[in-house]
Amino acid sequence: MLDELPITLDRARSEPLSVQVAASLRNAASNGLLRGGDRLPSSRSLADRLGVSRTVIAAAYDQLHAEGWISGKRGSGTYLTTAPPTTPARTIVHNGVGIGPALLDLEPGAPCTDAIDRPAWRRAWRAAADASPLVRKDRAGEAEFRTAIIEHLLRHRGLGAGTETMLLATAGTSSAVSELAAALLRPGDSVAMEDPGYQRAAGAFRAAGVHVHPVPVDAAGLRVDLLPPHIKAVYCTPGHQFPLGPRLPAARRVELVDHARRADLLIIEDDYDGELRYDAAPLPLLAAMAPDVVVHLGTTSKILSPSLGVGWLVAAPEITDAIVAYRQRTGTSPSPAGQQVFVALAAHGDLARHLRRLRRELPPRRAFVVTELRRRGLDVLGDDAGSHVVVPLPSADAEERAVAAAQAQGVGLDPLMRHHLGPERHHFGVALGYTALSWPDLAVAVPIAAACLARP
Repeated sequence: MLDELPITLDRARSEPLSVQVAASLRNAASNGLLRGGDRLPSSRSLADRLGVSRTVIAAAYDQLHAEGWISGKRGSGTYLTTAPPTTPARTIVHNGVGIGPALLDLEPGAPCTDAIDRPAWRRAWRAAADASPLVRKDRAGEAEFRTAIIEHLLRHRGLGAGTETMLLATAGTSSAVSELAAALLRPGDSVAMEDPGYQRAAGAFRAAGVHVHPVPVDAAGLRVDLLPPHIKAVYCTPGHQFPLGPRLPAARRVELVDHARRADLLIIEDDYDGELRYDAAPLPLLAAMAPDVVVHLGTTSKILSPSLGVGWLVAAPEITDAIVAYRQRTGTSPSPAGQQVFVALAAHGDLARHLRRLRRELPPRRAFVVTELRRRGLDVLGDDAGSHVVVPLPSADAEERAVAAAQAQGVGLDPLMRHHLGPERHHFGVALGYTALSWPDLAVAVPIAAACLARP
């Protein structure tokens, strides 16, 4: 048994003590200070040594056990499993031949599939397969799916069903933007978008011949005062701005709604990461504040998996009617199979249990990432919500060097340069996601990323 464990606790920090204990042990394993087979003290012994309750150590050990870092042997104690290497050793294999190192990808936008209960996932897909084959698809989406989404939005996002709005199934956020552009806008029309912002949405507008006007983002989100005249719509991510991370405060939400009504324009609200809050309850959705001028978009890709290929749109009936008419003309509609899987998950309570697991799983990941970055003296933005954080950097050169240095060590970072919609850049840095990787891979990748970002 190790006599001295490299554990540091700071009661002034916001992270729970159990999270700090688990992070210290992960770091020690990643850095080689602990090795596979090392026996850890009992929870009672370590609690006495650190001056904390046994519950704190038990919670830390439970988390590390769930992540695969430690294992217990009845009657003989708790042992560290074989620690991951300090640099990634995996390789990409093509046609049986290794062609290079596989990146540990910290790019944001991917779901945390580790939180998915695999038996429940398999049951839902079997239930979808058992459904009777369809003769014709409902262009608005399957009725059971729309009912399940209405219940989901009411319980988790505070958006109630009303006579002033209708709900449609979609094939995801980008697909919904394409349909809105095709059904409501004309080639040559203009829309405003946050800059930096979501490039796929910008691409969907541009593919429909719609001009995109970049609007700067500050520490509170979209600059409403800089919206240009003569636009038909404004696309925004008010719950957790992508990629910078601020949430649009209440005063600016009111300002945006008032501006939309005065200027007779449409607000397209992409609820990116809206379900994931850590510091407080979410602010009211724009769609709940102003259903007359807001189109609300959501997707299952971030809370479950993009393999479902479905999302939803809530808007005034004249908008949903226009989209259904567009689908009738083009013969397009979202996948019924993905909708049926979601219905099965919701029907048996598995969806609610998954969301609870997700909200338990992500805070320790966020705390680990933020701790690693800040102990290197780095600033961290956007950490009060969502599934990624942003590390600002002083220049484009610093951004390029950090990304290249991390990639050379097998870690993929997401530079802000690729999210700017226009030629003028307002922000430098990287967006760093913490949901897609397993805990062992995350514990390897984040220290490497932090070291590369902290270099002069």
